Amino acid sequence: MHPTRHPVQALQLDGSQGEGGGQILRSALSLSMLTGTSFTIERIRAGRARPGLLRQHLTAVRAAAEICSAKVSGDTLGSSALQFEPGAIRGGDYHFAIGSAGSCTLVLQTLLPALWFADAPSTVTITGGTHNQAAPPADFLISSWAPLVARMGVCQSIALRRHGFYPAGGGELFARTTPVPQLRPLELIARGQPRSQRARAIVAAQGLDVARAQVTRLGEWLGQCTSRIHELPASEGPGNVVLIEFIHEHVTEIFSGFGQRGRSATSVADAAIAEAEHYRTSIACVGEHLADQLLLPIALAGSGRFTCTTVSSHFETNIDIIQRFLPVAFTIARHSDGCELIAQSRSHEALSG
Repeated sequence: MHPTRHPVQALQLDGSQGEGGGQILRSALSLSMLTGTSFTIERIRAGRARPGLLRQHLTAVRAAAEICSAKVSGDTLGSSALQFEPGAIRGGDYHFAIGSAGSCTLVLQTLLPALWFADAPSTVTITGGTHNQAAPPADFLISSWAPLVARMGVCQSIALRRHGFYPAGGGELFARTTPVPQLRPLELIARGQPRSQRARAIVAAQGLDVARAQVTRLGEWLGQCTSRIHELPASEGPGNVVLIEFIHEHVTEIFSGFGQRGRSATSVADAAIAEAEHYRTSIACVGEHLADQLLLPIALAGSGRFTCTTVSSHFETNIDIIQRFLPVAFTIARHSDGCELIAQSRSHEALSG
């Protein structure tokens, strides 16, 4: 199956709208490749302390351009404006280096939806940061997001080859995917039976007392849950991340806290616990971040629905960008325990071959 591509006049996007972050650019790149629609974006990441294109955003732009032979202008570090004119999506073996601790996962999520509809199988290797503040950790991509898009018909695998933390980077993600025969709608309105819950404190080139303090704190909160320490080779550090995982019959959710200079070990654990507790006391299927990352696959399928704990500004901005490119309408029904999102095609032009 290949997407229906209907090139139209270039869309004019404002990178300062809504939460004003990099997701506007990343979604636009994915959707431009998939639909054949050119776009111009100004005020890129205007809502951030360091606006404009950082290395991870520049890598996403140039990687997308390579995959679809796009014509691009404005692709320089710090640029606040960009023009992107896509060509045909081509499968192949791709290697991209961010050159910093910028997020590999965010770059990979920009590219994979396009490669699901390429003309041949693909592999993608990305080096940079794999466990970054304000980005989904690689574990989340592999255990939470990937199984749900697989349920929709996507055939892909993602492997974490090496951890990379801020500020050193040096991590590596590898993905393999084949063209999608058909995207199926996703309906996720119940978690199903609980299967297990577990937590990890991951450290590299740091004393184990950091991880021990975190595991103790996690144990106090989770009770009989399995909590363990995962010590990485010193060459993959320095770095520290806490991961809390809830596995249910229909969905797996992962919540994280990241070590930073000047931040206590237990405060890192507490950051993960705060997000996890919000989810644990809700009956919604997915948390704030997974909800955001399911929007594009569901839109590409033409329909779907899920319940989520939170409707964030990031989420609402992403909906707006998707609707600029695709004939899909999103409806959000808010409840006392979260909300339900329903997506429905506005025409019969859902991505199909």
